[in-house]
Order: sequence, then structure tokens, then C-alpha cells
Amino acid sequence: MRELMLGNKAIARGLFEAGVCFVSSYPGTPSTEITEEAAKFDEIYCEWAPNEKVAMESAFGASLAGRRAFCGQKHVGLNVAADPLFTMSYTGVNAGLVVVVADDAGMHSSQNEQDSRHYAIAAKVPMLEPSDSAEALEFTKLAYEISEMFDTPVIIKMCTRIAHSQSLVETHERIDVKKTYEKNIPKYVMMPGNAKKRHPIVEERTRNLIDYAEKTPLNREEIFSDKVGIITSSTCYQYVKEVFGDSVSVLKLGMVNPLPPELIKNFAAKVKKLFVVEELDDVIESFVKSLGIAVEGKNILPNIDEFSQNLIAKSFGKLVDSGKLTVDGNLADKLTNSLKTDNCELTTDIPPRPPVMCAGCPHRGLFYTLKKNKCTVLGDIGCYTLGAVPPLGAIEMTLCMGASIGATHGFNKMLGKESENKTVGVIGDSTFVHSGMTGLANVAYNQSNSTIIILDNSITGMTGHQQNPTTGFNIKGDPAGKINLEALVKAMGIERVKVVDPYNLKECDEVLKEELKAAEPSVIISRRPCALLKYVKHNPPLKVNSEKCIGCKSCMKIGCPAISMKDGKAVVDSTQCVGCNVCSQLCPKKAFE
Repeated sequence: MRELMLGNKAIARGLFEAGVCFVSSYPGTPSTEITEEAAKFDEIYCEWAPNEKVAMESAFGASLAGRRAFCGQKHVGLNVAADPLFTMSYTGVNAGLVVVVADDAGMHSSQNEQDSRHYAIAAKVPMLEPSDSAEALEFTKLAYEISEMFDTPVIIKMCTRIAHSQSLVETHERIDVKKTYEKNIPKYVMMPGNAKKRHPIVEERTRNLIDYAEKTPLNREEIFSDKVGIITSSTCYQYVKEVFGDSVSVLKLGMVNPLPPELIKNFAAKVKKLFVVEELDDVIESFVKSLGIAVEGKNILPNIDEFSQNLIAKSFGKLVDSGKLTVDGNLADKLTNSLKTDNCELTTDIPPRPPVMCAGCPHRGLFYTLKKNKCTVLGDIGCYTLGAVPPLGAIEMTLCMGASIGATHGFNKMLGKESENKTVGVIGDSTFVHSGMTGLANVAYNQSNSTIIILDNSITGMTGHQQNPTTGFNIKGDPAGKINLEALVKAMGIERVKVVDPYNLKECDEVLKEELKAAEPSVIISRRPCALLKYVKHNPPLKVNSEKCIGCKSCMKIGCPAISMKDGKAVVDSTQCVGCNVCSQLCPKKAFE
């Protein structure tokens, strides 16, 4: 049966068809939909884990038990999961274990654009890289075969474009794979003596995987010309084909670690000029150069941001125009025509649309209060990071998930009273469970006079409303274990714990001042569910009494998208307003009714 699927949905379908029984992930764009789609199959147990490290360790446990397992995350999530990944390379697996990492070149929703191929190289595990949804499905099934054949976890590298684009896939029936767990201390207990004996096994496996890479249909040649050859993979393969068609020869790599040296040498010998087209770092290019082969790539293509058809056409077109690349007329025409196509370049000026917190966002009132009190705010990863955007402009630092608490601790330890009564760390409820708890344990243990604010909006908001251990529901929406944040924080050694409603500006202001004055660690929980949750009941929208409004723009200080100015008076968009009443608390004339 053929079906049009997103790349992420195709991965989930591949998990189903491969007989996967266990999925544990942490949501992170652009990988989130894989686990959400997998949860629709009753044959697969699926869960949201507190963080990526726990998810990968849980998947390893399922593999150990003899069931095929999966763990998914975005590229920065793999940083969190790197600890178990590197040692899993030594232990190997029982049933197949596949890890998906979704890179975000262009940083559509990320704090960096790291290249995850380096992890596969460093951990010495195979990595596959599909270039469309059909390959996403088939590579997933093949990854489990490779995992069990070579006794190794296998990484599938996705990217934003492949994860979120659609193409036709061929679906098949599910297979059933179950293995028996057998006690094997030398294999699975990585104390130094055992690990020392496992390392040579990893190196031998790598040599065997190189032989496999030389022969596997995952890597294929498309020979059309002896003038120009391009080595590429993933979404770049699609761009190369759209720009050049059959005017150049292509070595399409579906297995990007380990790379096949003999296949690359043979391909290079068939063309006069060799290029590598790859996003971000020069991983393939550097490998080709290490073989003593003349190749070009990053000298004409950037190592930042996403590629596009237009970028590739322009880069190669400049070589042709400068006489540095001699090609036949057909290729020159291809480059010219690709630059002329309507979808290559946007010439219309579009006004910028900066991201803002939603109307009624519970974080808005809290950030307004922090700015009003001239606090130094060290932030974290989540939709509340928008507290750094004007007009609020409250957050001054965002590093990685969970870093706000540790950073606040270090900041206050160094500056003492100079910062203790005006510095706060802010972190979301899901992010706190992800990796903020250890930071708070450090505050409690080493006793910095730090004020931490947990922004509890009762959901994982940034990635699209996934459940987390504080919500009381699992991935399917069924009742689940629920962490009581107040009890948890107190159990960790924080004596001062206050809960505020961020829609109540007076309460927020009073509690903030009180906790900043306290000479001990404290936690404020700002609790109000996300305004976009379906079960949240909103008040009727407000409207402005134009006779009372004096046009002072006090209401504009919170940056609510439902409020604007027209003819010198405030105006409320009733289609956006949720009646939170935060704006009315700012109006000196009580014009909001």
C-alpha cells in the first residue's frame, strides 16, 4: 500500500513494521512527531521520559530484555544522552536498538546547529541518513537488521527538511522479533576490566562495518557524466538532483558512518572534477581528502545554515562564470535554468514577524513583574525564552536545558549581596524535571542565596503540548504518576516555597520582593496552565472604553498581541483576547472593561 507521509511519520511506520516494542523519547523539534505517531500503534509501548538520557537508558533496558527498542531526540538532546550512547557502543545490544537524532540546520527552533555526525564517529556506531520519507521507513527497518547483525546501536540522522516534508512510501506488514535475555557479565558490566576487553571488539566491528558500507545499496552511484561528480547525502541529495538532474554523476551516501573508502576512490576515478555537497561541517569532505583525493566543497559552500537549490546553483554557477569549472553546455544551462525557476528565490519584501508570547500566556505577567523590579533574569529553554524579546526584554541568558538554575547559583556565589536581592533563575515545569532538579539540588546543598522561579504552565509547551511528569497524564492522555512540585522542592532541601498566579500582578510583585529579600534559597512556582490548552476555560474578551483611554500605552508594556493602538487609543482584538485581565491591572484609567 502506498501512502503520503511526513518523514517523521515514516520513521514511526518503520518502527511498527520492524517489530519494535518499546519507544522512549523526550520531545524536541524536529523529532517530536516520531514518538507521537508511534504511540498510535497499540503494539508499541511508548512514553515521554523526563530527559533524553533517561529515554536512552530505558530503551537500552528494553533491548537487553530482548525486545527491539527506540529512542528519539533532537540534536541537542543527543548531548544529554551521550553518556549512555558511548558505553552502549561497548556493550552492544541484545535485540536491535535504534536512535534517531534530528538535526536543525538553520536553527528553526534550536539554540545551535551542531552536526550530529560527529557523535557517530566519536561513539564508533553506524549512522544512516535518509533523503526522503520512503528511505526514512526503509532505513529504519534496515537499521534494526544492522543493529542485530553487528551487535551495536544504530543512529538514524534526520534533519528538519526530511522530518517535516512529505513523500510517498510503501507500507508493509509488521514482523515479530523477540530475543531471550541471557546473563553476560563480561559483555554488559562495564567495569574497567571488562570495558578494556570490549574496546577491541568495537574496533573489529568498525572494520566489518566499513566492509558492509562498501557493498550496501544504502550507498549508490548514479553515473551520468565523466566531467563532474558530486558526493552527497540527505536533503542535499534532493537539492543536487533538482539543480543538476542527470548532468552530473552522483555518489549518494545513505550510510554516513563509517564511510566507504574504496567506493569513494572508485567514484572519484570516474570523474574529472569532484565535489562534496553537505550541510554544516565538512565531515565527508575531510574524509575524502584523507584518502588523498582532490575534492572541493566548503571552499564554495558554507558551513552554516541550511542549503537550498538556489544556494547550490549560485555556488556552482560562480565557478562556471569564473572559468574555474569547465562543463558542457547542458550543465551550464541547468545552472542557469535553476536560478530562473520561480521557487528558487523570494524577491518580495515581507514585513518581519518576530515571535511573541500568545495572548493570555501565563508567563507574560511574571516577566512584566521581573522587568518592573529590574531583576537580572537567567533563563532556560522553552517558549518562555520569549521573555527576552521586546517589550519585556527580561531574560539576559539562555544556555541549554536546565542551565538557568546552575548559572544562577554560580552567578550569586561570585557576586554575593551585589546580585542576590535582584537575580532570579527561571525554568519551565517540564525543563525543571528534564535537568533542573540537579541544579536545584546544588543550590540547596551548597547554599547559595538564590531565588528560582518554576514557570508551571502544566504542559510541555514549546514542542506542541506534550505531557510530562508534572501533568498527571501519559503520552496517550491516560492518567499517570504526577510529581508534586512543592513537595519535591521541599524534599530537596528548599524551605521557602511560594506559589503565585501570574495573572495577579500584585501577588507576583509582593512575593518576588519577599523572596529576593530572604537570606536563603527559595523557589517561587508561577502556576497557570498554558492559554492554548483545550480544557482551559477563558473569560470573555475585554474591550477598551475609548472615552476613558488616554493613550498612555501602559498596556503595551506587556507586549500582548491582542492589544494595539489605533488613532491614539488602545484597541483589543476580540478574536485573540482570552480575558486574562493582566492589561487592566496596568491601566491607570480602568479603560479595559
